Amino acid sequence: MSTQKRLQLKGPNPISIPRCLPLPTPLQNSIQGLCDVERLKFLGHGSEGIVYKVLQRKSCSYYALKVVHRKAGSTEKIMREVEIMKKIHSSRIVQFEGAFEEGGNINFLLEYMDGGSLHSLLKLNKRMAVSFLARVARHVLEGLEYLQSENIVHRDIKPSNLLINLNPLQIKIADFGVSTIVSELACDIYNSSAGTCAYMSPERLNPYIYDGAPYDDYYYGGDIWSLGVTLMECYVGHHPFLPPDQNIDLATLMCAICFEDSPTLPPAASTEFYNFIECCLKKDVRRRGTASQLLNHPFIVNNMAKEKFL
Repeated sequence: MSTQKRLQLKGPNPISIPRCLPLPTPLQNSIQGLCDVERLKFLGHGSEGIVYKVLQRKSCSYYALKVVHRKAGSTEKIMREVEIMKKIHSSRIVQFEGAFEEGGNINFLLEYMDGGSLHSLLKLNKRMAVSFLARVARHVLEGLEYLQSENIVHRDIKPSNLLINLNPLQIKIADFGVSTIVSELACDIYNSSAGTCAYMSPERLNPYIYDGAPYDDYYYGGDIWSLGVTLMECYVGHHPFLPPDQNIDLATLMCAICFEDSPTLPPAASTEFYNFIECCLKKDVRRRGTASQLLNHPFIVNNMAKEKFL
């Protein structure tokens, strides 16, 4: 029988839910509510919230404020995201500064990334240089390797969830709204369909793809597939499972991901990049590269050596 435990999100109105979790740590930056920040700019929105650039008046520091309306996601789901983000401390992950409830919304205070997202960059430039994509791959793989060490699966790696700092150039993983801890996956009510279908791996779209056997030992492989799709999209300028200029049709796309051969890079791509993408997009998750393995791939190692001379 569950017991009621009050979970405090720092701010005017705490949340009470029937869940036994550690209390979130207080905000470290003296922000107690919306009165302590000034909204400067609309940054973007997703299915569950709106993100603003804000200024903390007291310190003159910039942050990103993600505003999630209670009706957009259950309290349980929001608290899961808070608990996961509290656990994360990595230079490859957008830093969580705290959260508070005010005005019927849950407000997440996050590190501000001044270069926007890969999605916004792709809209501007259509395609990205291989040298830049090698750095994206390395930074994201380092983030995924760290998350695996904490038994966390992101489940929504895609261009809009990979954010950029310009000086120094860094790419960081953001948005843990559908992430989960591996030990909780067996009874996870946010099942394998959580995330964005266009970037999901075959085994996530069809968990019983291996003759009815679940893929319990390969949870982390879905994030590697999503990274491969993201990198390829940024290189060719369109979703790799669809022809250029074709709108995304989810039914067609899901069938292609599950039943057609994985796409390959154009002949102009280097052998190293071509093979790296192949390793990410193995249809069989049991043959797909892991974060640790891919960090030692020549595409990553050789481009990292080149960075030192730039």
